[in-house]
Amino acid sequence: MSAHNEQALHTEHAEHAEYIYLTPMPVRIWHWINALGIVTLCVTGLQIRFPEYVNIFGTYKAAIRLHNTAGITVSIFYAIWFAYYLIVKGNLFKLYVPNTYDIKMGIFRQVLYYFYYFFKGGPSPHHATPDDKFNPMQKVAYMGLMLVLLPLVILTGILILNVAPLREMIMLLGGLKILVSAHFLIACCFCAFLFVHIYLATMGHTMLAHFKPMWDGWEEVKHH
Repeated sequence: MSAHNEQALHTEHAEHAEYIYLTPMPVRIWHWINALGIVTLCVTGLQIRFPEYVNIFGTYKAAIRLHNTAGITVSIFYAIWFAYYLIVKGNLFKLYVPNTYDIKMGIFRQVLYYFYYFFKGGPSPHHATPDDKFNPMQKVAYMGLMLVLLPLVILTGILILNVAPLREMIMLLGGLKILVSAHFLIACCFCAFLFVHIYLATMGHTMLAHFKPMWDGWEEVKHH
């Protein structure tokens, strides 16, 4: 094969990129405020739960004040996030709830990609678009996180923060010890999610490819 033909074949099959505006500014602002809030809650919660072993913020009361402030902030911005996707964008359930294809085939294909094809250099089976940002595994994870666990940790936090006026409701739910234990266990799920989330975010066509849209909104999409 001549050098000219080889070059033509290479050009035909070479990767080319395009950019899509994947993450609007309101979502990016919410994401980083929420991320900072969740990390603050995890670290302060660690000191509150194990004060004899952890002393990051000086006094126990200081950790509690910072924990409560971060919890209120996360709660307010969660309400804003929910209203934005449900009312303004109108695609909350489309983005975060798996569809029939996701359940029947998409999750399995994505698992194969994460555990095998990614390490072989294969392309992801999911191609993000503004109306379909998340792959099937992400949908399952984010649905559980944003529509189940985060509302529960907010609710339990509000109850713990208002023990006296909400005592009857707390007793109906099993008492303060049960409530505190549930709040702590859900928080552990968030801590675990942070590590998995950061790791999976590195699994783009470059290590930082999935981080970039959270800074400027644009994602580079590679085509073969």
